[in-house]
Amino acid sequence: MQQTTDNSTLLRNDVKKLGNILGDVLKQHGGTELFDKVETIREAAKELRKDYSEEALNRLKDQIASLESPTRQHVIRAFSTYFHLINIAEHNHRIRRSRQYQLDDSILQPFSIESAVAAIKEADYPDDVIQQVLNDLSIELIMTAHPTEATKRTVLEIQKRISTIIQKFDNPLLTTKERRKLEESLTNEVTALWQTDELRQVKPSVIDEVKNGLYYFDQTLFSVLPAIHQELEDQLDDYFPDHQWKVPNFLTFGSWIGGDRDGNPYVTPDVTWEALKLQRELAVKKYDEAMVELMRRFSQSDKYVPVSEELKKSVQEGERTFLRKGEAWKIEPEYYRRKFAIMLKRLRHVDKSKAGYNEAEELLEDLQMIKRSILEHTQPGQKLKKLDKLIRQVELFGFHLATLDIRNHSGEHETAITEILKMVGITDDYSQLSEKEKIATLERVLKDPRPLMLLNEDYSKETQEIFSVFQLIKKAHDTFGPRSIEVYLVSMTQSSSDLLEVLVLAKEAGIYRLHPDGRVESGLNVAPLLETVNDLIAGPEIMETLFSMDVYRNHINERGNHQEIMLGYSDGSKDGGTITANWKLFKAQQEIHDMAGKYDIRLKFFHGRGGSLGRGGGPLNRSILSQPAQTLGDGVKITEQGEVLSSRYMLGDIAFRNLEQAASALLEASAKATKDVDPVKKEWEDAMEEVSEKSLAKYQQLVFGDEDFLKYFKQATPLEEIKELNIGSRPTSRKNSEKFEDLRAIPWVFAWTQCRHMLPAWYAAGTGLAAFAEQSDENVKMLQDMYEAWPFFQATVNNLQMALMKADMQTAKEYVDLVEDPAVAERIFGDIEEEYKRTRKVLLDISGDSELLDHTPNIQGSVHRRNPYVDPLSFLQVDLIRKMRESDEQSDELLTEVLLTISGVAAGLVNTG
Repeated sequence: MQQTTDNSTLLRNDVKKLGNILGDVLKQHGGTELFDKVETIREAAKELRKDYSEEALNRLKDQIASLESPTRQHVIRAFSTYFHLINIAEHNHRIRRSRQYQLDDSILQPFSIESAVAAIKEADYPDDVIQQVLNDLSIELIMTAHPTEATKRTVLEIQKRISTIIQKFDNPLLTTKERRKLEESLTNEVTALWQTDELRQVKPSVIDEVKNGLYYFDQTLFSVLPAIHQELEDQLDDYFPDHQWKVPNFLTFGSWIGGDRDGNPYVTPDVTWEALKLQRELAVKKYDEAMVELMRRFSQSDKYVPVSEELKKSVQEGERTFLRKGEAWKIEPEYYRRKFAIMLKRLRHVDKSKAGYNEAEELLEDLQMIKRSILEHTQPGQKLKKLDKLIRQVELFGFHLATLDIRNHSGEHETAITEILKMVGITDDYSQLSEKEKIATLERVLKDPRPLMLLNEDYSKETQEIFSVFQLIKKAHDTFGPRSIEVYLVSMTQSSSDLLEVLVLAKEAGIYRLHPDGRVESGLNVAPLLETVNDLIAGPEIMETLFSMDVYRNHINERGNHQEIMLGYSDGSKDGGTITANWKLFKAQQEIHDMAGKYDIRLKFFHGRGGSLGRGGGPLNRSILSQPAQTLGDGVKITEQGEVLSSRYMLGDIAFRNLEQAASALLEASAKATKDVDPVKKEWEDAMEEVSEKSLAKYQQLVFGDEDFLKYFKQATPLEEIKELNIGSRPTSRKNSEKFEDLRAIPWVFAWTQCRHMLPAWYAAGTGLAAFAEQSDENVKMLQDMYEAWPFFQATVNNLQMALMKADMQTAKEYVDLVEDPAVAERIFGDIEEEYKRTRKVLLDISGDSELLDHTPNIQGSVHRRNPYVDPLSFLQVDLIRKMRESDEQSDELLTEVLLTISGVAAGLVNTG
């Protein structure tokens, strides 16, 4: 089995097949001249990687520099298209490997749900403990519309069709005729990919982004989520056949798309409302499709099988109440079809008439009524998986499809509160009060059941806009149900008052209510977003101040004694470097968790991880296991951003595998956590503290201490050119500012990725680790032990290795020539290159690997496979940027070609920002 799984021959065959078809397409559309040019550059790039020399480098660069339009653009697109095809082949091979495990009963696939259940069985946990673990299991994944998906939806759909065709070639029963038809279809799709413009001509609107997110629900998630739950039920039944298990709805998806207002002026209350409507429409459409199918299948007649009296009565009442003449199912004994006819009528009238369902719970009760009736005339143990799937879908998605989080910047709330409090004569300038005074003022307002605000039109446009968001939330709860919007996130939370301000605004909109008799109603979770290193350090104190206040505790009690806390990986890393950011995040979770335990408050940490390594990215299962063990029982919430959406959720099999890995990791880790969790060794924490301190100093010395660093960043990367990519509705900077602190972390990471520095993902880690290791052999041994036994440290080191593998100093050096001042370029790049070597050496010393990523040969092989093809795009990008910056006139042709190289490199590295 292992030999079969590791064998990459099939993958190489797929890559070769797709590459040959692309070659034929190039010949057809550009003649042999284009094909020969691409092949010459490709061979030169491969040779350069195989046997590097300055002479070989200059030959390749000369060939690239000699290209002229339109041939140059065709060459760029050829390499970019090739990467899209490689990505498809690798996804297909991942599906193939997973199936190979399923075909061989002698070995369990790591991080499969079966492997987790088998481990729990072997550990011999009591049944009640296992059920409690299941009850507490919670994974919430949140789609965001951050502008990092460089691939157009049209291109993604072509890729999906190619993938479907490629998978069919593995069928050993294919006839010659069928194989020929597949080859023809494959050629047609690769041709379509080549002929499709991969660049967006206009920026997507927020509603466009909402529709892009809904695409994944429609295509995969609506089916895959119930399949994950069913797989867990099946494995529990297989391994524990004598016990009846209840698997709760532990895996859900939410969204920020249409609700994330932070820095995006286009996310208005009207847009948020439209997003909620589109989500509901899709949910209702999917239920309609499923019920039509069930109606076909449930043809049982009351002549032959008994139907429950409950169902008969419901059908008779439903036909009288909801159906007009001629709408009822004609065949009287077919009660199930009669019931489905009523249900379809009610479903199709949701939000349209009184006949429609008012809430998803009514639909759920009808489905459960059908199940109860069917179980009366089925054999014991018989599964009703089609019906169970729809029941699970209604439980998971309701009529809202996905909970929409609302996010806004703390400063926006403070500005609104300042105006409101001045208008009603409470304080002249709330913003200038001390934190203690702010808390006391807000506490008085929250303890007063009377409304605070005057007529809305008396306030500024900005304050009215903020308040209208809270009015929208109240309207959404009344229309779409309380699950439609559950969390309000406060970006850049720096004090306790930042959360109390939101609670005051919620009170004014009727979402939070204090009754005269002292009763409290609260319909919204208010969650801080701790982003910078300083905010993470202050986090425990911020939250304890709130937990010790009666008014906030009353709110928490109404929310199930539950507090959500979001941790920002992006800004912390941009602020303090990856080692320090990750360590402070880990510590903040430990400290806040322990503190909340004193108040008997349950926490859910929301991890704001990006798709890229510089923003906390990495495999879902590894991300989960790297958290403090004692926090896993509270459940996890993680953002799914950018290119992660298409790479993880475009294909059903890949989506299942990713979610299975996450579920498996959390299930097994949560079970282990029911036993006494061994605390992290004090000397390990002390070591990390020392490593972090040295790393932080090194990072900030360059990023904030070198006055020329920002100039280097802007000139040595395609930052300005990235701004021209129409990949998202949100501006690249807060407040359209040129200041470093206002630059969003996404373009920061994207730009460094393009020029192969990958700086945010690894820089300064080597200094911190090496400074500790070089003190003694004992310290080296300690780091090796930490890597072996501490999931957090192992994930940190492995992610650093991945970052160094994707970085490439030889290619990065080409971008250095774009910096106008040679002295600045030489000084800063010299420092980066030296730090790269230092980091590489210490990581290999710690892991015991001979080369980077020896422990993950599949990924290592993928990076090696891609590098020779990324190089020409990188060299072309440098050449084109230089031409564009030296030109006095804006050239649309040059800009288009630069953007094509950016898209191609992103596809090649499988990372944007």
